[in-house]
Amino acid sequence: MEWQLQDAKNQFSKVVQKARHEGPQEITVRGERTAVFLAARDYDALRAEHPTLVDDLLGGPSWDDDLADAVDVRAKTLNRDVAF
Repeated sequence: MEWQLQDAKNQFSKVVQKARHEGPQEITVRGERTAVFLAARDYDALRAEHPTLVDDLLGGPSWDDDLADAVDVRAKTLNRDVAF
């Protein structure tokens, strides 16, 4: 359903109930679609489908022992060469 912003503000509890039972509610400002009001379960379902950047970075390929050792040695070498 589509709501003008003023109507959505005046009937907020109705917008919430319709979002819970009927699905997303579109909010318009001066006739332009501006926002969509979602029930929490719909929002959660959307978020579950798209991992965050942190999830992507942490879920990257694992390092084998040789690569981890090489990175560790390089980091120690770089830290030793830096003068303060």
